[in-house]
Amino acid sequence: MGEHKSLRRDAGSSAGSFMKEQTAGGVRLNKYLSDAGFCSRREADRLIEAGKVLVDGKTAVQGQKVTRGQQVLADGRKIEPEPELILLAVNKPRGVVCTTDRRWGDRTIYDVVDYPKRVFSVGRLDKDSEGLLLMTNYGDILNKIMRAGNYHEKEYLVTVDRDITPEFLSRMAAGVYLKELDVTTRPCRVELAGKCRFRLVLTQGLNRQIRRMCEALHYRVKRLVRVRIMNIELGDLKPGEYRAVTRKEFARLQEQLRSSENPGQSGRTKEQGISGHQKEKARERKRESR
Repeated sequence: MGEHKSLRRDAGSSAGSFMKEQTAGGVRLNKYLSDAGFCSRREADRLIEAGKVLVDGKTAVQGQKVTRGQQVLADGRKIEPEPELILLAVNKPRGVVCTTDRRWGDRTIYDVVDYPKRVFSVGRLDKDSEGLLLMTNYGDILNKIMRAGNYHEKEYLVTVDRDITPEFLSRMAAGVYLKELDVTTRPCRVELAGKCRFRLVLTQGLNRQIRRMCEALHYRVKRLVRVRIMNIELGDLKPGEYRAVTRKEFARLQEQLRSSENPGQSGRTKEQGISGHQKEKARERKRESR
């Protein structure tokens, strides 16, 4: 599985870097910013919309393409392509948030991951959850793994506050209606792993989904650990450690992502979580009032 490294030690190591594919011709600006490790495509779109991205000194527009040699500034910072693809498997400790927002005084994953190059997390684990988090400087990987329409697997080990019954397992597997999101979760694989513990494999990522599913069935989550994302496993990484994803793992990951170029978008709104659901409801009410 490769050498484990403390996030506070050997921070200058370049292990886990893979050469990125060189794109011929122009690429969309949001992809350029994402591939450079500056931000996700979604965040890039927000920056472009806000007029905070310049190409050769001119304000960029949505959908614009850039080519080699053009100067790109985002939020006042010169952006240049990162030649190496970095992909890290991190064991996120409990109590750490996956955000750059420090307004609330929380310890963030970026406080924990003292990596010499800019990387960002592939998706999130909530503050009270722990386990496998992928971090990369390559936005395409983030987009393809996290889009619910691609049905990529994520596996969790969950401990709850009382004995697990066969009925609980069957109802979790069949899909649980979440009233606050007005959505029924996708069918999933569930198996007993102890008196009060079970394994769960999801192919979607609704906001606090597992906790909400358990609460809907009158159980409370005491511990939630993500142990796998697709073919990448947490293994024996200790909290606060990372390792470089191996070339073999990366090759397998690429195989699985190859069919994710144009994912289906059906059901996207409800799978965005509470905020996306509420926005869609507001739009529906507006249409009905016309």
